[in-house]
Amino acid sequence: MRAETLKGHLDGLLLATLEDGPRHGYAVMEALRAGSGGRFDLPTGTVYPALRRLERAGLIEGDWSTVGGRRRRTYALTAAGKRTLGNERSSWREFSSAVSALLEGTPCPTPT
Repeated sequence: MRAETLKGHLDGLLLATLEDGPRHGYAVMEALRAGSGGRFDLPTGTVYPALRRLERAGLIEGDWSTVGGRRRRTYALTAAGKRTLGNERSSWREFSSAVSALLEGTPCPTPT
């Protein structure tokens, strides 16, 4: 699936990959790929800038480490990132429910 298809949802997806614990950038990309059954195979030019943006926003924090002689940056959710992930999930449920209702011709529940 193309990165353009995920616009507006990439932040939530990246935050979700970090929910179970810290990951380095490539592991984040692998989690996206594996969790989507291979559908979200995003290039580094999409993922790494988004991770840096999330870090600047205070939603994730990164630390450098050296593994096998190679430096890599490991990212973890912050408290603000966890709250944002919860909000992203809520928004996604509402959005996907409305889209499904329209595409399938069924009435969408009215928001409370």
